[in-house]
Amino acid sequence: MARTKQFDEEEVLNRALELFWKQGYNATSMQDLVSHLGINRASLYDTYSGKRQLFNRALNNYRLHNAQGISDFLNKYDSVKEGLHKLFKNSINESVSDKDHKGCFVTNTTTELIPGDDEIHTVLIENKILFEGIFEEYINKGIKSGEIDPSKNAKSIAGFLFMLNNGLRVTAKVNPDRSELESIIESALSVLD
Repeated sequence: MARTKQFDEEEVLNRALELFWKQGYNATSMQDLVSHLGINRASLYDTYSGKRQLFNRALNNYRLHNAQGISDFLNKYDSVKEGLHKLFKNSINESVSDKDHKGCFVTNTTTELIPGDDEIHTVLIENKILFEGIFEEYINKGIKSGEIDPSKNAKSIAGFLFMLNNGLRVTAKVNPDRSELESIIESALSVLD
């Protein structure tokens, strides 16, 4: 007879994400996970097959949750320029208020595990395509409404916004100076004018 799990898998994924995010993949041992999650090693292996599989699931949940969150956030604004300004302002607020200066989990994964990890590389390419697609669709909305000049290249701007978001998170880890970050965002978003 199979035993019933005594823990919430989603909660465990979220708590594992916290630990991986704070320490990184390589610096987090299986014992760290057992201690942090309060679950015995056998249950972790039984449910997630190991540290790497747990990390992969936490990373996937994080990136899909963020993609949906950004899409939902942007679509609350009819003005594309306003929506993007607010999005990046929120990113600055999150970065500056994070006492651990963790940055973005996906960006941290990129800098820690690439090059050399083909599986993660594939996931990160998928993530880039996903986020650039969200930005491109939003820029095209602004072009269709007449808010953004139709001569602008939505695909290029989307790639720029993806890069800006990642760069913002890295810069904020090094120097979380709100006024400097806001100045950079204002200059960068002038590409929409």
